[in-house]
Amino acid sequence: MPVGDAYRDPACVHAVCEDYRASVTIDMEHTREDNGKLVSQPLYALWGGKGAVGEMFDVVGLWKTKASDVQGQPLPCGHLIQEEVPEQLLAALQGFLVTA
Repeated sequence: MPVGDAYRDPACVHAVCEDYRASVTIDMEHTREDNGKLVSQPLYALWGGKGAVGEMFDVVGLWKTKASDVQGQPLPCGHLIQEEVPEQLLAALQGFLVTA
């Protein structure tokens, strides 16, 4: 599937919008309820190294404010990691899951 094809499906667009909506509603409520408690499970953050996230934020540093065991790395792509570099995403996840 070429990059972005999934976004031609209205159900996909709806799901993405629901995810973003949740991040500024129920997710924020849950964060407040956590009252600063850190997640203890290992957390592996991945982001597109050619996108704005890595340029604008210290991704691993930000996640360390939410979890006690954080690793992460950028992948050579933009925002749509799963569509742009699926093999590298799978390899990164497998490496993390085997060692976690």
